[in-house]
Amino acid sequence: MDTYVLKASDIKPKWYVVDANGQILGRVATKVASVLRGKHKVTFAPNLDNGDYVIIINADKVKVTGKKLEQKVYFHHTGWIGGAKFETLKVAMDKHPEKVLEHAVKGMLPKGPLGRKMYKKLFVYAGENHPHIAQKPEVLAID
Repeated sequence: MDTYVLKASDIKPKWYVVDANGQILGRVATKVASVLRGKHKVTFAPNLDNGDYVIIINADKVKVTGKKLEQKVYFHHTGWIGGAKFETLKVAMDKHPEKVLEHAVKGMLPKGPLGRKMYKKLFVYAGENHPHIAQKPEVLAID
């Protein structure tokens, strides 16, 4: 019996659209990361980018549970001495809600060149509209 090995030429990605309106941030991120990786397919291979394209709309209407709006803190460093910057989830959602979802999904993808390639197939928009109508995306339901 032979084992089927997926080749890069056999990969045909699809496009999905996810409406994050009223959804929990972590649940949306885990489902999207799984689709970006291709784990929902029978032909999943950990060494290939077998995932699909995902468009997330209404990122500004995503919900979080508990006290995360006040307690969850994002950190980045400018590179200068004393350049540590901290930002709460509430401030980040007000300034750039799409980056919050991108950050959550990116942390769930593999690290390295393969993960960066998968991350490029994610498109997040704060509002209802997106410019990917020509790709005819299917609706992906978040349970």
